Amino acid sequence: MAVPVEEAIAALSTFSLEDDQPEVQGPAIWISTERGATQSPIEYSDVSAYRLSLSEDTKALNQLNSLIQEGKEMASVLYTYRSCVKALPQLPDSMKQSQADLYLETYQVLDLEMSRLREIQRWQASAASKLAADMQRFSRPERRINGPTITHLWSMLKLLDVLVQLDHLKNAKASIPNDFSWYKRTFTQVSVQWQDIDSMREELDDLQIFLSTRWAILLNLHVEMFRVNNVEDILQVLIVFAVESLELDFALLFPERHILLRVLPVLVVLATSSEKDSESLYKRVKIIRLINIFKNDPVIPAFPDLHLSPAAILKELSTYFHKFSTQTRLLTLPAPHELPPREAQERHYLIINHIGAIRSEHDDFLLLLKSSDSADVEWCKEVKGNMYDMVVEGFQLLSRWTTRIWEQCAWKFSRPCKVVVPSESYEASSSFSDYEKVVRYNYSAEERKALVELVSYIKSIGSMMQRCDTLVADALWETIHSEVQDFVQNTLATMLRTTFRKKKDLSSRDLRCRCDTYLFEEGRCSQVFELTNKIHVTRILSDMRTLSADWMANTSKPESDLQPLQHGGEESRGSFFHPRPVAPTSAQVHCLQFLIYEVVSGGNLRKPGGLFGNSGSEIPVNDLKQLETFFYKLSFFLHVLDYTVTVVTLTDLGFLWFREFYLESSRVIQFPIECSLPWMLVDHVLHSQNAGLLESVLMPFDIYNDSGQQALVVLKQRFLYDEIEAEVDHCFDIFVSNLCDNIFTYYKSWAASELFDPSFLFALDNGEKYSVQPMRFTALLKMTRVKLLGRTIDLRSLIAERMNKVFRENLEFLFDRFESQDLCSIFELEKLLDVLKHAHELLSKDLLMDAFSLMLSEMQENISLVSYSSRLASQIWMEMRNDFLPNFILCNTTQRFVRSSKIPSVPVQRPSVPSAKPNFYCGTQWKTEGSMEPRTQVPLNAQDDHMLMPLCKFDLNSAHQTFAQLHSGFFGMAHMFSIVRLLGSRSLPWLIRALLDHISNKIATLEPMITGLQEALPKSIGLLPFDGGVTVDTASLLKGVNEACIKARLETRQHQKAPRCLPKSVGYGRHTPSFLRLLEGGKAYASRKGCMRLVRENLSWGSKPELKVEVLRGIKEIGSVLYWMGLLDIVLREVDTTHFMQTAPWLGLIPGVDGQILQGQDSGDSPVVTLFTSATSAIVSNPGCLDPTSFHTLSKQAEAADLLCKANMNTGSVLEYALAFTSATLDKYCSKWSAAPKTGFLDITTSKDFYRIFSGLQIGYLEESVQLPPNNHEILGDSVAWGGCTIIYLLGQQLHFELFDFSYQVLNVAEVEAASLLQTHKNPHLAQGWESILEAMKKARRLNNHVFSMLKARCPLEDKVACAIKQSGAPLHRIKFENTVSAFETLPQKGA
Repeated sequence: MAVPVEEAIAALSTFSLEDDQPEVQGPAIWISTERGATQSPIEYSDVSAYRLSLSEDTKALNQLNSLIQEGKEMASVLYTYRSCVKALPQLPDSMKQSQADLYLETYQVLDLEMSRLREIQRWQASAASKLAADMQRFSRPERRINGPTITHLWSMLKLLDVLVQLDHLKNAKASIPNDFSWYKRTFTQVSVQWQDIDSMREELDDLQIFLSTRWAILLNLHVEMFRVNNVEDILQVLIVFAVESLELDFALLFPERHILLRVLPVLVVLATSSEKDSESLYKRVKIIRLINIFKNDPVIPAFPDLHLSPAAILKELSTYFHKFSTQTRLLTLPAPHELPPREAQERHYLIINHIGAIRSEHDDFLLLLKSSDSADVEWCKEVKGNMYDMVVEGFQLLSRWTTRIWEQCAWKFSRPCKVVVPSESYEASSSFSDYEKVVRYNYSAEERKALVELVSYIKSIGSMMQRCDTLVADALWETIHSEVQDFVQNTLATMLRTTFRKKKDLSSRDLRCRCDTYLFEEGRCSQVFELTNKIHVTRILSDMRTLSADWMANTSKPESDLQPLQHGGEESRGSFFHPRPVAPTSAQVHCLQFLIYEVVSGGNLRKPGGLFGNSGSEIPVNDLKQLETFFYKLSFFLHVLDYTVTVVTLTDLGFLWFREFYLESSRVIQFPIECSLPWMLVDHVLHSQNAGLLESVLMPFDIYNDSGQQALVVLKQRFLYDEIEAEVDHCFDIFVSNLCDNIFTYYKSWAASELFDPSFLFALDNGEKYSVQPMRFTALLKMTRVKLLGRTIDLRSLIAERMNKVFRENLEFLFDRFESQDLCSIFELEKLLDVLKHAHELLSKDLLMDAFSLMLSEMQENISLVSYSSRLASQIWMEMRNDFLPNFILCNTTQRFVRSSKIPSVPVQRPSVPSAKPNFYCGTQWKTEGSMEPRTQVPLNAQDDHMLMPLCKFDLNSAHQTFAQLHSGFFGMAHMFSIVRLLGSRSLPWLIRALLDHISNKIATLEPMITGLQEALPKSIGLLPFDGGVTVDTASLLKGVNEACIKARLETRQHQKAPRCLPKSVGYGRHTPSFLRLLEGGKAYASRKGCMRLVRENLSWGSKPELKVEVLRGIKEIGSVLYWMGLLDIVLREVDTTHFMQTAPWLGLIPGVDGQILQGQDSGDSPVVTLFTSATSAIVSNPGCLDPTSFHTLSKQAEAADLLCKANMNTGSVLEYALAFTSATLDKYCSKWSAAPKTGFLDITTSKDFYRIFSGLQIGYLEESVQLPPNNHEILGDSVAWGGCTIIYLLGQQLHFELFDFSYQVLNVAEVEAASLLQTHKNPHLAQGWESILEAMKKARRLNNHVFSMLKARCPLEDKVACAIKQSGAPLHRIKFENTVSAFETLPQKGA
């Protein structure tokens, strides 16, 4: 079915071709080699239709314009000329016989280049001859032709400027004479066998003279000018015109101003060198005016990297023109390099001195431009006039700003940097090229900033004005039409009435008759001249009305004669006309300017005064002012009518890239990009971290667009465009990389600043120092169409691609860093991952990126749906197996694992700590004291340290590192939370199973070792004696008595002299109580020492000390794993509780009386199901619902989510599961470690069960812990108790252990003896010396009791309560099973 046209148009009107891309780039110029609007010539083919006798002037004008166009092409050839000799190969000695062939090929190559130079030589001779002939036509006394017109004067000046530029280029190009000498040498070698070469030699000689003579073109022009007669008049007219234009700022565009500045010194030299009257010039133009102009502009741009100096030109040309050498006031002007430095700073060339005023101009004009942005409003005449004034003001602003850049570049080229400060250390010994001195090291940071601002102003205003082209076109044309018609229909009519006000009764025919009568009367010559002048002015004014009046737009009839205008009343009022968008042609503007000039000057070139001076003129001052105003408006009209071309010309900054002159002088093929001014500006914006400049970072790339346009269209050199394209490709890649690095750094710093611990910031006096400056990256992140050398680049997609890569690289670095550290760094890893994740969230608001979970899964190698392991889980398990379990000890009091400083560390092979940029941590670029990484960027200049400003006022890396170091020396609850959050429910079961398998393997490893210890035990071990009269040996008794004697002597030293030896004390009866006290102390010591001696005799493991150590370490690792599981269980319970609190309201669950979970709704449906069901019913019942299926699907998904959440509500205990797993593993060894007594009664003396082995091991390492220098507790920690007691409890040997443990028995003996001694002697010092071992035993008993109480609560012996964990990570409800060997098969096996 066909769609009606109206509906199709209406549908198309709903589409929008606009997007939200911000305008942060200049006008879009597509690179093209075709003839564009910028080359549209001014044609004057319709001038003859106006019958103004300007045919010869128009013919000469067209001829000059053709010469100008040809001259620009010649200048392009000369400017882009590069030496061919450098590319010529050098023959080795083995190929000297082929030298003749080399000469021939060299000649053929050079001849092509020399032919272009011959063409330039011939052209300049022809152009000089035609220009001189054109000037001589207007310098004849009879002056038989009309002219020269203002357009003709401009053409003369432009052609003279082309000749001056050609001469300057010829003088500056050193490669041209060098190539010519090679060409002449090869010509001599190859022309030996040629015939009739005299003419060729003469041509070569002429070319050699032309190339070797400085200012040969100007000298030839001087000869041509003064060959027949003098041309002082036209030269003086040109000088007066140039001086007045410069003083009145008549030239609208900066190229015209530079043309006048370049040709003015040459015109002065040519006019002064006249043979007729060399001083007449200074009668019309005061010399002080010339001096002021030359002083105000000591440097004039000529080419992108070449400049002219009026003072230098005058001084150099004075040697060729002797008459001019007498002008000492002009010759004493200082050259640019002769100006003092202080005066140079005050010059207007540096943009930094004017950037404040430029900002104000930009802001004011931007407001004016935005206020007129209303395409749907019908403008009145006044608004259209204001629009015209706004466009003219915009053109003037752009012209002034671009002039600033041109002149600053010329100034920098004229004053290179004298003291070069290298940006890199390796550059200190290297030499610097001239181009580096004038560009790279000649711009300070502030000057670069000002230049970037000005470039952005020019490009942004130019872009906005270009977009307004279609909006203001009709308004501009109507305004111009109105201005012209108002002048010719009203202003000229008033002038005509004023001219004949005193002659009201005379018509123009009467004036001619009276003039003829006066010719025959004597003494009436002055009256004849006055009447003739009036007739001439009347005719010109009438011609102006005839030329440009639009009577079709006039509502009244055209006036056929002057009679109605001579009377007042209704007819004397101005005519009313309707403005039309019909602008005058260039020919009409040309003719109007000529007629105005004729009215003012009367065709007299020798007229004193300036162009609109009133000397010798009978035109009233008011009329003269009106003519002058309209004359200048006519000049503006041409630029306004050619709107697009004017905008392109005024915003063309391609000259900032070209460096042909310095390439030749430096003898290099091309300079590095660090010397390229456009890239210097981009690099400055990226490294300055200036939020105000950031949105202008793309503006300098428009310089490459302009330079590429010039290379193809203006210079017409493909190799230049290729060089520009190569540099752009390289620079844009670096730009995208650096920009992405800045974006990543900023968002990382932002995220790190927001994730700071609030308590930490609150404790600081100046917590705001960690805040991050806002940066304007949003505009750049929206750029989808960056126009660069004719291509459209999606910057947004490039940034997104690069950001995805950088985030993955950052994740890879963080995992590599974790893999090079111990398990305690898991806390730091989590914090850094949180910062990275938060940075991803912030950046994702402005940029479409891959999901962070996806990138994290990729880096963890956990993409597969059946992969339950991960890179992080594997690394955690490796760290626990290789470093954590062997080298860390447990402190039960603090619930932390710490690295033992006493134990010989098990060597762990880890990769070295990777190095990375600071933004891979927390974003800050600068290093302060204590930060992780050093500063990685170096400023370009010693004075430019502020170019690399940090994103925040303080180093975020240092702050986060300080916070992370608080958790780097231990492993505790915070680290366990990090593991749970990082691994999640997918990889955590795999780690748990790996640890349980480690317990199983460790028990299997301990089994033969424990068997060996069982074999080393004696057949019978009795209980330790409790009575104080235990038989002791004499040595023990004497040692005990000796210790007691020493203590007693210290007590009684102040009262009496102690006995020196034991027999003397025994011999005195008066010392019997003391002796008894000493004897009792010795017996007590011997009793305890006997207990320990009996233990050591029973535990005869001296032949197997390494076996004892290995068993203790194995038990320690088992205990560490179980305690680690306990910490994990605490963390998981807290996580599950938090999850329950979040989901319970949606599931309709409420707490019961006894802590039970009850269903809150009787209907059985949870609130989330009820919500989605009711919403689906309401939406489906609406007739406007197009697709009810999707809403039914949502309802079903809500029911599924409800069931899933309720099923996973009651989770099990990881610790109970680990204990059940360990119990099932121990069931295999019950027959060996927990043998049933043969008699059926409790075996006291002959038992070799595990509890007996652990009891001996425990008392052994407790005794060693207080005797040996390295504390044994610092080697094993509390994990031994957890491991040994857990095995004892799961084997059902807890009561046996508590009854028959050796340390418990020693403590019981010590308690009994201490009580008896206290009752008998009441001397607390008798037990001193054993406090440390007894205190260690007490601590061990308290720890064992704590472990047993926990085990009883979490794993009752009557039935094992465990939680099975599926491979998917979902825990099951509690399950009960018998404590049998077959129960081990019911647990999840590895690989199942």
